[in-house]
Amino acid sequence: MELSYTYWEAEEGGYIGFINQYPNYWTQGESLEELETMLISLYKDLLEFGDIQSAVPQKTGKLIVA
Repeated sequence: MELSYTYWEAEEGGYIGFINQYPNYWTQGESLEELETMLISLYKDLLEFGDIQSAVPQKTGKLIVA
C-alpha cells in the first residue's frame, strides 16, 4: 500500500506531517525518516483502534488563476 503525505519543517526544528487521506491526524519527527516512521505507526494505530474518521475523498481539480 502506498500513502501520500504532506509535511513541513517546524520552526523549532524537525518536521510535522500528516497522511493526505487523514489530514486531521498530525505527527512529528526529528528527521524525514523519523517522520515517515511516525506516520506509518500512526496509520497502523488508527486502523487497529478503528479511530479513523472518514477519509478525505481522493479527488483533484484544476484552477485557472488570472
